[in-house]
Amino acid sequence: MTEETTENNIININGTEYDANDFSGEQKYVIQQLRDLSTKADNLRFQLDQIQAAQKIFTDTLIQSVENPKTEETPEAEVVN
Repeated sequence: MTEETTENNIININGTEYDANDFSGEQKYVIQQLRDLSTKADNLRFQLDQIQAAQKIFTDTLIQSVENPKTEETPEAEVVN
C-alpha cells in the first residue's frame, strides 16, 4: 500500500519512505495515475451515496403508496350551460 505525505513529497510504500523526487519518470507517472484513481474513487463513493439516498426515498414512497393508497378524488361534474 502506498501512502503519501505532503512534506517533501515523501511516499510511504509498505512502511518505507521514499522521496518521490528521486523516482523515475515511469514511477512518477504511476503516482499520478494512483492520485487520479483515488480522486475518481472518492467521487464515485460520493455519487453512490447520493444514488442510494435517492433510491431509499423512492422505495419508501412506493411502499407508502402501496400500503396506504389514497382514495382517488372523483372529478367534479362539468356544468354545461
